[in-house]
Amino acid sequence: MRPARTTEPSSATLRAMDMISSIHANRADVAMTSFDASRFGFAATLIGLGIIGLMHGDFALVWQRIPIEHLPGRSYVAYATALIELLGGIGLLLTATATLASRVLFVFLFLWLVLLKLPAVVAVPTMEATWLGFGEIAVIFAGAWILLATDAMNVERLHPRWLVGENGVRAARLLFAVSLPMIGLSHFFYSAETVAYVPKWLPFPLGWAYLTGAGSLAACLGLLLGVWPRLAATLEAAMLGTITLLVWGAGLIAKPADRTTWTGFLISSAIASGAWVVADSYRGIRWLAVGRNTRS
Repeated sequence: MRPARTTEPSSATLRAMDMISSIHANRADVAMTSFDASRFGFAATLIGLGIIGLMHGDFALVWQRIPIEHLPGRSYVAYATALIELLGGIGLLLTATATLASRVLFVFLFLWLVLLKLPAVVAVPTMEATWLGFGEIAVIFAGAWILLATDAMNVERLHPRWLVGENGVRAARLLFAVSLPMIGLSHFFYSAETVAYVPKWLPFPLGWAYLTGAGSLAACLGLLLGVWPRLAATLEAAMLGTITLLVWGAGLIAKPADRTTWTGFLISSAIASGAWVVADSYRGIRWLAVGRNTRS
């Protein structure tokens, strides 16, 4: 009995297949390089917050204020918080621990948001400052959610469908979008305080305060309406990063040993990095995409 004949692909077909594989590999490498950069920035800020927390045995000041005047075992809780930030940041950078780290940080930042920021919003909903504090941490949380949604994609069946994969990414993007007005409106409600942070060498400080506030509002609309969402998220991340460098980075030059300035710099960097991670989740979408016709 003769063995069945197999048809081998021609040399031209093999070359075409190799070319296609090479193109897809190069695209994947480019995407991963971009995503690794935002991941590294996000992880670095958490590592920095962990180090500051361990050095001072305390929380991240007003950004992480515990609403309990006499918290039992306060220093132990502060050290535990700092360790979660430090080890979680390091874990994000290691392939073997990335998924576990993203899970832990998702829960940690969710508790930070719900236990430390939401009560103030519920108690004083008419005070924009409470919404500002909630919105800032919500942006960081949105970045952590994106990382969880993508890291857990290979074991998606072990998680709720709304939490990971494409559903999780969409939910995190929505949270990011609705958080931006909370930040942007503070520039109008507290214009005098915002102006005080504008570098003295910039002309028209009130104009910059209003412009950056309007920028966050515009980014929110772009994301919610699907009008240039990738560009909107990227510009918001770039703006938050620039503000971090001009305000808090410059402060570190003047006061390199000041704990408050370091904490402000790291929190602001975490917000910008969270926005960066969200912006990176739009890779593959055209910069000027509108509506459903979004793919590159």
